[in-house]
Amino acid sequence: MRAPRLGRREFLVGGALASLGIGLPPARAADPPNASARVRATRTLGRTGLDVSDISFGSSRLGDDENLVRYAFDAGVTYFDTAESYTGGTAETTLGRALKGRRDRCVIGSKVVTDPEDRRADFMRALEGSLRRLQTDRIDLYFNHAVNDVARLESPEWHAFVADAKRQGKIRFVGMSGHAGRLIPCLDHALDADQVDVVLVAYNFGQDPAFYERLLKGTDMISVQPDLPRVLQKARQRKVGVLTMKTLMGARLNDMRPWESGGATFAQAAFRWVLSNPDVDAVVISMTSRERIDEYLGASGARALQAGDMALLARYAARHGDSYCRHGCGACADACPYGVPIGEVLRTRMYARDYEDLALGRREYATLATDASACLTCADPVCVGACPHGLGTAALTADAHRLLA
Repeated sequence: MRAPRLGRREFLVGGALASLGIGLPPARAADPPNASARVRATRTLGRTGLDVSDISFGSSRLGDDENLVRYAFDAGVTYFDTAESYTGGTAETTLGRALKGRRDRCVIGSKVVTDPEDRRADFMRALEGSLRRLQTDRIDLYFNHAVNDVARLESPEWHAFVADAKRQGKIRFVGMSGHAGRLIPCLDHALDADQVDVVLVAYNFGQDPAFYERLLKGTDMISVQPDLPRVLQKARQRKVGVLTMKTLMGARLNDMRPWESGGATFAQAAFRWVLSNPDVDAVVISMTSRERIDEYLGASGARALQAGDMALLARYAARHGDSYCRHGCGACADACPYGVPIGEVLRTRMYARDYEDLALGRREYATLATDASACLTCADPVCVGACPHGLGTAALTADAHRLLA
């Protein structure tokens, strides 16, 4: 099979690997994760005053495994992130059962997808459903979920709902989550209008210009997402808490095992990169097994990269940079004349291909207003060249439709 074409960025990263003396032969396999791994640090989530574990529990793939939730809690995890849509409501239900009797010792965040035309009664019904499933009388952080349109943030009905829910004690703090196109304008609006106490954003080493600047010293390269670190810094200055997701740049773990050594793993290196940014409070990561929890908590307490981390991250970027969609980049947002939301389609493909969670990918794909069916018969894909990272968008979106439709 022909090797995939590398973009200029990934070609240069590969060259940088060689200059660091990091050849292709794998290092010895990593030692098993520490079975006694625990949370070693909590951070205060901006002006909320809430202390959360720096590695926190994401439930987007949580089924009915209550013991997994309790295992994370007993290991020191204090923030549990969910949404009404996660696994069709099962995630909230499982969290509610697992955290019963522990509610005062943890922080819970949930989310709702909104529309500018929705009414405050719609939002309240969604909130009440989450409260019932979570078996609680209040949600600490309630997010306007997956925001990619400033109009959703400007909705007077949303703001009226937030005021009502806070007054009734049903939510304590309000947030915005985002990982798609127009992320930066939405974050800027939310912060400038003082509409949020917390933000949850996609952020990883492959999106941060500092990663490439550090690796490719002296190389003239224009960053395609220079504003993400700026917005995170603005949030810190405004005392808005910052939670991060999508920190594994696609979560392709298995093919990095041969290059892991000394007990350090790719996931831990990726988390340490994120946590070394003083503008970030915590990482939210899907925890799907006890072994993964042990591994992930190995990065807790980090404030800087460790020896060997940069090499692991650089190798991953070189191997996968030409197939990973940088969430929130937005360069392809208006590239398709048929209205295919390229970035969102590739996000759903990531769930199926990289996370190996076909059901999640199909659920998310089904929510898109426009699917990628047009990509199957497009004779002249004008989206080619729209991605500054060199992704073959037409082939990837067509693959997504065949897999997920």
